[in-house]
Amino acid sequence: MNTKLTLKLENSVIQQAKSYARAHHISLSKMIEIYFREVAQERKSRFSPPISPLVRELSGVLEEKAAIDWKKEYAEHLTRKHSP
Repeated sequence: MNTKLTLKLENSVIQQAKSYARAHHISLSKMIEIYFREVAQERKSRFSPPISPLVRELSGVLEEKAAIDWKKEYAEHLTRKHSP
């Protein structure tokens, strides 16, 4: 169930947020909902090691098989590089 929430923010912040949301093809409401979920999740995992925004953004980009195969590929690269 969706519920209306009223926020008071500086106009410049609102304009920047709207611009970001528009550029990423997402509604401002959805963007704020995602942010609130992230904040709540981080609070739950307060004792877990922090994940940088870059790592969080890249998570899930590679398929699981590709994530495992990089070690094999790198070993083969080193073998080729250091072979006579």
